Amino acid sequence: MLDQEFERVGKRLFIEGLVGANFGNMSVRDAGGFFITRTGAYLDAREAPVRVPDAGDAPREASSEYRVHRAVYRETPHRAIVHAHPVHAVAASLDTDIIRPVDSEGGMLCPAIPVVAGDPGTDKIAENVAGALRGGHIVIVRGHGTFTAGKTLDEAYIYTSVAEYACRILLLSGRL
Repeated sequence: MLDQEFERVGKRLFIEGLVGANFGNMSVRDAGGFFITRTGAYLDAREAPVRVPDAGDAPREASSEYRVHRAVYRETPHRAIVHAHPVHAVAASLDTDIIRPVDSEGGMLCPAIPVVAGDPGTDKIAENVAGALRGGHIVIVRGHGTFTAGKTLDEAYIYTSVAEYACRILLLSGRL
C-alpha cells in the first residue's frame, strides 16, 4: 500500500517537472523509524520503500539522503518528506538566502522560503535542512533542490509545487 502512495506522488512530481530521471526521494514516518525511497529509484515507478530505523545504520538500499530525513523526523513533528529538484527553485536559490514569493498562493503558504547550504548526503545538509524545517514546511538547498515536509506525502508534494511555482513567478517577473 505504501508503495502505491509513493508511486502516485512520484508520478505527480514527474508530470509537473519537479524531478527528473532518478533524482529526488520521499519518506513517511512510522513508529521507530521511517520508510524512504530506494537509492537510484525512479519516483514514478512502484518499488517497495526501505525502512530506516531512528538510530543506527541505514540499509544500503536507502536513499543517500536518509540522513536529512532522519534529522527532520528527530527535530520536527513532520510525518512525511518530499525531496525534489525543481528547476526554477534551484535557479532561484543560487544567489539568495531567503526567497519571498510574490504570488498569492506562495505568499499565503510560504511567505519566506529559507535557502541553506550543504553537500548532498552529508551531515551538514541534514543539520541545515532540519533546522530550517523546525519552523516551516519548505527549504531549498542552494543549487540542489527542495525539501518539503508535512503531515502526509500529499501535503509535502503541494509545498514542493507551491515553491516551484513561486520561484518561477519571481524569475519570470524579474524580481529575483
